[in-house]
Amino acid sequence: MPEATPQPPPPPPWENGWVPDTSRTPGTRRLWLAGTLAVATVVACVTAIAVGHNPSDKTSSAGPTVSANTDDGPGLLSFASPSASDPAAPPKGTSGMSATSPTPSASATAAATAPGAGPKSSPSGAQPSKSAPAKGTSGGSGQQPDSAEKSVRSVNYPDRYWHVSDGLVKLDAPRGSESRADSTFTVVKGLANSSCYSLRTADGKYLRHRNFLLRADADDGSSLFRQDATFCARGSSYSGAVMLESVNYPGRYLRHQNFQLKLDPYQGSDLYRADSAFRFVDPLA
Repeated sequence: MPEATPQPPPPPPWENGWVPDTSRTPGTRRLWLAGTLAVATVVACVTAIAVGHNPSDKTSSAGPTVSANTDDGPGLLSFASPSASDPAAPPKGTSGMSATSPTPSASATAAATAPGAGPKSSPSGAQPSKSAPAKGTSGGSGQQPDSAEKSVRSVNYPDRYWHVSDGLVKLDAPRGSESRADSTFTVVKGLANSSCYSLRTADGKYLRHRNFLLRADADDGSSLFRQDATFCARGSSYSGAVMLESVNYPGRYLRHQNFQLKLDPYQGSDLYRADSAFRFVDPLA
């Protein structure tokens, strides 16, 4: 009888007793975990988007609000309107001087003719104003020149006067009789504006600006000459003094520079205001 072949022994079980479950497809548990995590992520994102598009506080697009109670004045927010005036700009308007000049008062004449008088402040003791000269004023009735002979004295160089030299008007100290005659002018109504002034020399010429320099020229009868020779007195920041503004170049005033009389645009500096301030005084001749 043939002998039976011995069978190999069965494989030993796992040491911890666990054996693979052959009834399920491998990897199913991992797929369930991954799917659950993905669903949770999508839900969280949707929730965040919904909250972001639904703010709890609503702001008004109408801008800042102010208190409606007008008894207490403006609300917490107020908006000031910008100033429409520029203190450095030339003044607007026309001269307020009448065609007939008033008679100078005794006190103003004495102040204007006092020898060696320098720049003076206003009677209140305030410093000269830094603003442009005001229209409609002439710097004091005592300094409105009448139709008579006058000399013109500088405020910041009180020992110097307007003087015609070689056809140009300069600021010079008086010397002999001829020099004094060339520093004496007849003040008349303006050739181009009767409420302003023109200055005539002893030989019948007029002071006019040309190329912005003040000079003595004969009247050629033209409209340009009449305008060039007409100046309006404006208020000065120095007591008893005036500034002389050109009729055809408003905003430009006569001032001396290097002792030459010229027409310059208004400036807000102390030097300009002093250089452009003059006093009409008794004639030197």
